[in-house]
Amino acid sequence: MIVEIYSDLICPWCYIGKRRLELALAERPRLPLERRWQPYELNPDMAPAGIDRVAYLAAKFGGIERARQVYGVIEETAAKDGIPIRLDRIRRTPNTLAAHRLVRLAGRSGLADVMTDLLFDAYFIESLDIGDRDVLLSKAAQAGLDPDLTRDYLASNLDVAAIRATESVARQLGIQAVPCFIFNRRYALAGAQEPTAFMPLLDLAAEEVEPVAQQVTPRA
Repeated sequence: MIVEIYSDLICPWCYIGKRRLELALAERPRLPLERRWQPYELNPDMAPAGIDRVAYLAAKFGGIERARQVYGVIEETAAKDGIPIRLDRIRRTPNTLAAHRLVRLAGRSGLADVMTDLLFDAYFIESLDIGDRDVLLSKAAQAGLDPDLTRDYLASNLDVAAIRATESVARQLGIQAVPCFIFNRRYALAGAQEPTAFMPLLDLAAEEVEPVAQQVTPRA
């Protein structure tokens, strides 16, 4: 089974949604599943250096007080799922293109899940600027990626066009917000739903996979 997860690495609901998917999968421990992390920039026109957090919140919410109200709800929700998000400590809203590229690079070594975890933690718990190349290099090293290869990759334009193409396809499919989980490219679940909301789709997708598995299982 394949689940494609459209998300942005600065989206708190994507972080929460990831945790809830993991909780759902814990209820189906024998379910063969491949997670594919797909990019979806919330701010595709963001300046390469990002923007001061206060200025960003003022533009998005109309002021800090409104932002604090919204983020209070997010932090409370995240805490219930065991995620110690501290949005008030974030000082800069980054451009996430390079971070998405790093996840793609990590995926070639089977480390996309690890890289995604590290980047979510870096932004929401460590309050780091995940648009900063030094931060990305540090997290890549933690994930086990080759430092020289990663440095050269981030200094290039490799996969930029692929990221843009994937985002374009997502919007053509009607994805307008993240997270969005697509199972076997047929069934979609939008938003950071409770773990129980994943169960019907996991079971439905598993039913499609099982007959194929039975068909190719060799006989003794």
